[in-house]
Order: sequence, then C-alpha cells, then structure tokens
Amino acid sequence: MTSRVEIFEMGPRDGLQNEKRMIATADKIALVDLLSQAGFRRIEVTSFVSPKWVPQMGDATQVMAGIARRAGVSYAALTPNLKGYQAAHQARASEVAIFASASEGFSRANLNASIADSLERFRPVADAARADGVPMRGYVSVVTDCPFDGPTAPSDVARVVAALRDMGCYEVSLGDTIGQGRPETIDAMLGAVLNELPADRLAGHYHDTAGRALQNVDASLARGLRVFDAAVGGLGGCPYAPGAAGNVATEALARHLAAQGFDHGLDMAVIDRAAAFARTLREETHA
Repeated sequence: MTSRVEIFEMGPRDGLQNEKRMIATADKIALVDLLSQAGFRRIEVTSFVSPKWVPQMGDATQVMAGIARRAGVSYAALTPNLKGYQAAHQARASEVAIFASASEGFSRANLNASIADSLERFRPVADAARADGVPMRGYVSVVTDCPFDGPTAPSDVARVVAALRDMGCYEVSLGDTIGQGRPETIDAMLGAVLNELPADRLAGHYHDTAGRALQNVDASLARGLRVFDAAVGGLGGCPYAPGAAGNVATEALARHLAAQGFDHGLDMAVIDRAAAFARTLREETHA
C-alpha cells in the first residue's frame, strides 16, 4: 500500500512575503486560485501582520476576499496577535497560525520579544480561536541553527513545541529557517520533539539554502513525519539570513516523494504551471 504524504503549500504567504517589490493583489489571488486546482488540502494564503513590518502582506483582507474558494481546501492565514486574528477571522480564514522561535536571538530579531513573552502574546489568539472553533497551527523557527545564537539545542525546540501544543495547536511545523540543517541535526531535533508531540501532529518546514532540504525531508520521513511545508517555485527566504534560499520547491518535493513511492495527491501539470507563474513574480521582483 502506498503511504500518503501531504504537502502544505506556503508560496503565497511564506514565499511572497520576502519579495522586495510589491506584488499586485491580483497576481497573489491568481496564484492562490491556480494552487487551489492542484489538489492541496491546505494553502497558506497570507499574513495579517502590520503593513509597517511586512508591507507585502498589507493587502491580506483583499486577497482573502478575492480568492475563489474550492471545497475541501483550507485557506490559512498567519496571525501574530489578537488584532491579526480578528482580521483573519473576519476575512473567513479557514485556519490560523502562530509562530515562535526556538532561539532567543531570533525571537528578539523577528518578534521583538523573548520566547516567553512571544508565547504570552499568543494566548489571546489561542483563546479566541478556541472560542470561535477555528483550527490553529503552530510554527517553530530556527529548529537546528540560528543566525544569531548558532546551533539550536533540540531540548529548546521541544520546550517550544510543548508550549504550542498546550496552547491548542493541532499541528506544529518545524522550521529550518536559514536552511542550515543537516539530516543528523534534523534527526536529533526530532528525537527530542517526539517526546512532546507524536509524528502525526508534526510537519517539516525546510529551506533549501544549502541544498539539503530533500535530505532533511528523508530524515523526517524516517521518523514518521508525513506533512511537509513547501513553496511553489521555491519562493521565499529569510530577512535575517542574507542569501538564504526559499522553502523547498513544491514541485521538487512532490517528485522526490513520488519517486520513493509516496502518494501526495497533487496534479503535477497544475503544479508546474503554478511554479512557472510564481517564478515570473520573482523574476519581475529581482529584474
């Protein structure tokens, strides 16, 4: 029997948010609508953050209003605080996500708060999501390496995963944010995290900066993970890690999984069209 693996599409949010040139709202909607035809169960569409901090996501409400929603697809939004959650809920986000760091240095740079303080900020979001019946996902950044603090201790990742679990996250995505993870460091990290949350509630989120994302996926598959975040066309990066590549490309991950006998359920013809379109957005940005 073929084992099923799910790819959670990140391109419209995690992919586009680091692009310097403002991408037209219509192009963001067109990308989501194309991805909706590919067979994804979950697509992260946008982020309800302050436009002052992430100008690219300033049209979140318009994008959510403009997409053609397809039955069976969950349209997710990142929500860093209660105000963001309320806007996302009003915009009919199917689910929301909160994000914490496994290192103090990255937490202060990315969230302007300690890990403990950032988690406290998310409690009102968690309470509101629970009251509204909105599923909430969690992210942990820099799970193996931090650009400020160096290697991340697996126990530090496990502590943050436990906090997000206790806050009500149905799944926690583990981010190799700067793409410096190696199969052995991913495996060691998972060895600690699996003591807090089972593999069927974890996802791998691996950037391809060092060209090891697919190897890290393989290490995670061996540990039982069956959900992986990816960005069509390899969009993305990290503002705190100059030169960091984007998420592992959806099309590369899908073919890699299929070659190993895993079923991802995606229409590769649609994925390839979406990847080509995504690359035009990046090419225009970096022209």
